[in-house]
Amino acid sequence: SSRPLKKGEHPMCKEHEDERINIYCVTCEVPTCSMCKVFGAHKDCEVAPLQTVFQGQKTELNNCISMLVAGNDRIQTIISQLEDSCQITEENSEAAKRELCARFDALAALLEEKKAELLQRISQEQADKTAFIQSLICQYKEQLEKSSRLVETAIQAAEETGGAAFLLPSVLSPPRIVEASKGGCLDKIEQGYESMDAFSVSLDHLTEAVHALDFDPAEEDEEYFDGEEEEVEE
Repeated sequence: SSRPLKKGEHPMCKEHEDERINIYCVTCEVPTCSMCKVFGAHKDCEVAPLQTVFQGQKTELNNCISMLVAGNDRIQTIISQLEDSCQITEENSEAAKRELCARFDALAALLEEKKAELLQRISQEQADKTAFIQSLICQYKEQLEKSSRLVETAIQAAEETGGAAFLLPSVLSPPRIVEASKGGCLDKIEQGYESMDAFSVSLDHLTEAVHALDFDPAEEDEEYFDGEEEEVEE
């Protein structure tokens, strides 16, 4: 009937409105009435008691429901495990990021410390060289001053007209003049003394090492992930 049935109301046959549906056509897999079996569309079909088929299918349905509920429980368990795995993955990722940042920060601090050490060595070499050069400048200035005074005295002596007066100043004696001319015999700096090429540092190997930085192979993680996939498939 197209009319919706009320709870507990017994359905009637569409073909025989006065007949209640009381048997089950096994061949067509539909419930029907006795008149349909005797005279109607199901007279050549195999039939069974409605209550027997009802109890059997109801039992089978209950078993299917139990299987579905058990399956849903397993799926929910897997979902919970995957959600836990997702959270653990996020936590492990944050920990890995913190560790990576700490390692790079330590490396950067080490590089800064090494840079400061090398800069200090360059500064010390600069101070030593400039101090030596300044000492030479002082020596040459002192020698220039002595030689300049001697030149002034020699000019004054050259203007002397009297032989006796010319010969009297001992300052113009040959030893004094020879000593004054020794300015070129003072210490000198070697060619290339100003160069700082010795403090050149090649960082090519470090640059290559930085470019080659990568994570270590995580074989254990791959095995764990594969095992987890097998568990999910089960």
